[in-house]
Amino acid sequence: MSPLSSKPVSAQVLDAAIAWQLSLDCANPIEREEFAKWHAAHEEHARAWRQLGMLDQRFSVASGPARTALLQSREGIRRRVRKLGSGLASVVAVIGLALFAGEHYLPINYWLADQRTATGEQRTLRLADGTLINLNTHSALDVRFDEKQRRIVLQEGEILVETGHGDPRPFIVETREGSMRALGTRFLVKREEDGTRLSVLQSAVAVHPESNPHEQILREGQQMLIRSDGLGPMLALNPGADAWTRGMLVVDNARLADLVQEIGRYRRGYLGVSPQVADLRITGSFPLRDTDLALNALLPTLPVQIEHHTPWWVTVVAKADSKP
Repeated sequence: MSPLSSKPVSAQVLDAAIAWQLSLDCANPIEREEFAKWHAAHEEHARAWRQLGMLDQRFSVASGPARTALLQSREGIRRRVRKLGSGLASVVAVIGLALFAGEHYLPINYWLADQRTATGEQRTLRLADGTLINLNTHSALDVRFDEKQRRIVLQEGEILVETGHGDPRPFIVETREGSMRALGTRFLVKREEDGTRLSVLQSAVAVHPESNPHEQILREGQQMLIRSDGLGPMLALNPGADAWTRGMLVVDNARLADLVQEIGRYRRGYLGVSPQVADLRITGSFPLRDTDLALNALLPTLPVQIEHHTPWWVTVVAKADSKP
């Protein structure tokens, strides 16, 4: 199997690989040594670098514009996608992104969605029926209202929905794993690696998984993972599940690795955690609009330190005087 068709890499790792490819042309020996360490630090780093190189080779017929388009910022790529008819470079860039990412990372539907947010951006929409939708970081949705139903297709990321009142049409949020029908409610929908997570904040939501003809009702204070093969167990809602709408991340006895992964959704580049400290536990509130401040908030509580290899490559590691 070619590297291009192998397991996709995370958004943070791909961002870091792109940043390294951008900087290596004029890198000094120290920076090249740092890149070598990053490349060897994890198999996923090497896979991202290999896939990035394969994409360059596959589009060598237009290598100049295609490579430039790929290595531009996400805002730059977004501008190219909006101008699909403007020339070969745009078409090659879009096809390249689709083949490279597949349906797991930056799918083409993200770039063509009706509404989307960039990494670290949050935004509130008011729809024609009065419904309010908060889009979290790196999220994308399509609005599909017609005379029979109000339908939202969540392509990527996470949203909070507060449905408008007085409209008799059913309000439905749809993802690859199934659909969720609001029963006069306020709820969260989040695309995760293993499926779609539904969290009900008020009232109730009827869940209809793609693989099952029957609906299941989730009520206030409950959450569930909707998978491609069915429904996960019904669980109690996490405390502070909607805190991100107020610019905060709230965790209770969370693994440090899970906390760092969540913070990483709000910043560009690679944010990692050393295996030696990955299982440490932490409780607290962390600001999402300043992720450096959020990371520094770990220092008084845990025996860790923050290593900044480059602006795009940051790792949480064991504190020097506590290493074996």
